Amino acid sequence: MGTVGLSFGSATSGQGFDVASTVTQIQASEQAIETPWKTQQTELQAQDTVLSTLGSDLATLTTNLQTLTDFSGVFSEKQGSSSNTNLLNLTSASVMASAGSHTIVIDSLAQTSSEVSSAVADPNDTLSGSLTIQGHTFDVDSADNDTTLSTLASAINSAGIGVSANVIKDSNGSRLSLVSGTSGAAGQLTVTGSLSGASAGALTISTSQVGQDASLTVDGVAITSGSNTVSDAIPGVTFQLLGSSPGTQIQVQITNFNADIATAMGKFVTAYNSVVNDINGQEKNDSTGKAEPLFGNPTLALIQSQIAGSLFTGVASGTINNITQLGIGLNNDGTLTLNADTLNSVLNSNFSDVTGFLQNSGSFGQTLAASLNNLGTQAPNGAVFLAQQQNSAQETALKTSISNEDALLASQKTQLTDELNMANQILQSIPSQLNQVDEMYSAITGYNQNHN
Repeated sequence: MGTVGLSFGSATSGQGFDVASTVTQIQASEQAIETPWKTQQTELQAQDTVLSTLGSDLATLTTNLQTLTDFSGVFSEKQGSSSNTNLLNLTSASVMASAGSHTIVIDSLAQTSSEVSSAVADPNDTLSGSLTIQGHTFDVDSADNDTTLSTLASAINSAGIGVSANVIKDSNGSRLSLVSGTSGAAGQLTVTGSLSGASAGALTISTSQVGQDASLTVDGVAITSGSNTVSDAIPGVTFQLLGSSPGTQIQVQITNFNADIATAMGKFVTAYNSVVNDINGQEKNDSTGKAEPLFGNPTLALIQSQIAGSLFTGVASGTINNITQLGIGLNNDGTLTLNADTLNSVLNSNFSDVTGFLQNSGSFGQTLAASLNNLGTQAPNGAVFLAQQQNSAQETALKTSISNEDALLASQKTQLTDELNMANQILQSIPSQLNQVDEMYSAITGYNQNHN
């Protein structure tokens, strides 16, 4: 401990001294050792806050750029339209679809085969006979006294032969309806056998609709489809046939989804600007004149250099060799602006070149993505990650030093308090001891020193 000057007052006053404040004065110089440690700890914690924000913004930038550089991202999205939605409805256009126009003529729709029985007045009428449906025979035993149209329909449905059976009820009575589970000619039903009702007599099974394939032409090529949902006529495109009109041409237009691309590009620019603003915000003093936590930090300089340098690198793609051709402009403070009209124009005129400029090997998009992979919080080599690790190690060391010093001071405080309490008791007892000496002196000499 360092030497301190303390005043204990008059030794003969009997008042003693304040032990607690005396201990505090003695330890003040020792506690001052922790001041620079705590100051550094506070500074590191302030840096951590900025690094955390910067890391989060870099992660957002990476995600938004990925939407543009991934082969399955917004550049793969397609949208379509039909010139006659009464006859044809466009269901979807996947990443496999290519932009272009197609001409479709629908000559006939696909039909699903169905059969129906004659009517039974009493739906609970017991049945006899047998039916063979798609090669599967259903024997009806009237002796069971519980075989009705409903129980027969249930048996057909349970057989799993690709046929749906139902009982249709109307003013004429109840009828057994059979519908193929496969549309088109391939699902044509084959029904043989005979049924009779206990009170209705013989029941006839007749065809209500013949299974038929749809017939259409796509870009002059005649094709058939077992379903009115067609998904293999135009690669990546699925459309629904709603009506037939031989000779009527329907135009199906497949286009790139420019609106989503513009939105994604806007999010990228916003995310990029957030990172730049994070960096710019540290290159100054705060309102009190104190430097910002990461002022002059080499990690910021590295990030700024890498992302700014990546803006104008990467090989060209056809006619596109610079981000300015995409409508992206660079401001004096390093932030970006996006001209939506310029972007939409270049997407309409050079869509494939724009895609390549973001997605080809060595392109602008891939170069920036590679840079970002080394700058954020990615372990083990991300620049922000390494800075956070370094700060964490320093903070741990400082915390240990402060904790050890606190423990030492606590031990010293206990020792000092005990020693000074003893000294204080001695000082407080001196007047009493002096009186005892006076009394002994008087008793020996007979001289009374009390002059009162």
